[in-house]
Amino acid sequence: MRSIVAGRHVTAALAITIAAMLFLAPLCLTAGQDTATQRAAPPSGSKVRTVGTIKSISANAITVTTDSGSEVTVLIQPSTRLLRMEPGQTDLKQATPIQSQDLQVGDRLLAGGTASDNGKSVTATSAVVMKKADVAAKQERDREDWQKRGVGGVVKAVNAATGTITLSTGALGTSNTLAVHVSKDTVIRRYAPDSVKFDDAKPGTLDQIKPGDQLRARGTKSAEGKELAAEEIVSGTFRNVAGTVVATDAGNGTVTLQDLVTKRPVTMKITGESQLRKLPPMMAQRIAMRLKGGAPNGPAGAANAAGPPAPARAGAVPEGSGGVGFRQGGAPDFQQMLNRMPAVTLADLQKGEALMIVATEGSAEVPSTAIILLSGVEPILTAAPSQASTILSPWNLSAGGNVGTGETP
Repeated sequence: MRSIVAGRHVTAALAITIAAMLFLAPLCLTAGQDTATQRAAPPSGSKVRTVGTIKSISANAITVTTDSGSEVTVLIQPSTRLLRMEPGQTDLKQATPIQSQDLQVGDRLLAGGTASDNGKSVTATSAVVMKKADVAAKQERDREDWQKRGVGGVVKAVNAATGTITLSTGALGTSNTLAVHVSKDTVIRRYAPDSVKFDDAKPGTLDQIKPGDQLRARGTKSAEGKELAAEEIVSGTFRNVAGTVVATDAGNGTVTLQDLVTKRPVTMKITGESQLRKLPPMMAQRIAMRLKGGAPNGPAGAANAAGPPAPARAGAVPEGSGGVGFRQGGAPDFQQMLNRMPAVTLADLQKGEALMIVATEGSAEVPSTAIILLSGVEPILTAAPSQASTILSPWNLSAGGNVGTGETP
């Protein structure tokens, strides 16, 4: 590591595309064009609406866990109007009447009525339900749609006047770009400073997006594949750090590393959702060689024993790579890489070990939380530190867990 710390400059812009392939917020029920909102402790007798997921059912009392995490008891009366709607429907004329016995745990419920007991219960005059199975089916359709029509990358430029975002979608030294066009109908969301979950994202605007941000968009591509008319985008600012381990604290769930750019220590929070992976040595050598300009099956590759020939078929896994594969003639399949890399723990990290981390932006009040921590990267930082911004783009964080899927454990 001395060669990294003493003689190398590591770029600050490690372009790790953290935007996930699958963006599915918890489905909110709507009545007409109004969005259900939660109000803190409304006075008894006031008119309220509550929306959430049914936790339990006892006779006419329905316990609902709201989207803010609180619990409200919804009291269903004989006069309560119960309706079932499909996900995506907004017109109550499309709803069908149901009976209280049709309700099930896991269904989504929007209830309107009168508050009592300081807002802890609602006597419902009407309730609209989305069945759990319907929601699951909609989520699966959306997953498939994001996979088919979704793109992700790093924002290179934003032209607010034309509503165009230039997105870098290249990987491992390539420089592919895509023009993402935003219209008045495009749904824009912005990640929270401490989360990459879509359900934590807030409504955003085009002027919030800036170069260096991570962005995922879904829409219709042009015939030549150079442009995309976006129906939905989500973006965020994230920290990218390369450094060497100074200390780990399993009790507090933190790792402190010496930032190779700023030469200062930085502490990252590790949570149950953080993905800790180790890059297999053979793959680290192959990437390092590629970044230095040698192709695995070209002249440089033939002269370097660290770079075995490329596999004969796309997606094949080279021997000794730890189950991690290159696509023939192109960049690595990073989703496969992330899925197949060995997991590590804080206890596995050694002092002086080289790491690359992508983390939430954090704030003065909220510390940065590691999203991906990748060890085994010393050959890469030693060989081609100036190209560190290309080696981990684009990552698909949803490959390792619930990030970006809108699902919670």
